[in-house]
Amino acid sequence: MGQKKMEGLKPRWQTFDHVADIGIRGIGRSLEEAFENGAKALFAIMIENLDSVSCKQKQYLECSSYDLTGLFVAWINTLIGLADLKGMVFACFNVEIKDTHLKATVQGEKWSEKIHGRGIEVKGATFTEAKVEEKEGLWIAQCVVDV
Repeated sequence: MGQKKMEGLKPRWQTFDHVADIGIRGIGRSLEEAFENGAKALFAIMIENLDSVSCKQKQYLECSSYDLTGLFVAWINTLIGLADLKGMVFACFNVEIKDTHLKATVQGEKWSEKIHGRGIEVKGATFTEAKVEEKEGLWIAQCVVDV
């Protein structure tokens, strides 16, 4: 099959506007709690009712990055990948962070539209507005997710 030549187009780079993303933020008394709450924010947009998730199946995961902001983005992307791979939704998180390495136990169940409802499909976490910081005794971990 032949390839159609696109008249008038030349190889080049382009930018385009993109405004359909959503920010997620976790706040906690510890760094780990901020990461756990950021994960809850993620799943709260992926399904209609986070409270409908039964934390009966455990999964374990690890991720690393070069700094805490990168670690938060890696954490969120790892959760998105695990949820997709296992067909699950998660609502219970136990995070341990040492330097820029994270180990976690996450709990949830198989996703069911009847039980959990369909939220917004999240494709991945980005570095847009990503930051992890301690402010006034609380930790904040946030980023924008591509939907």
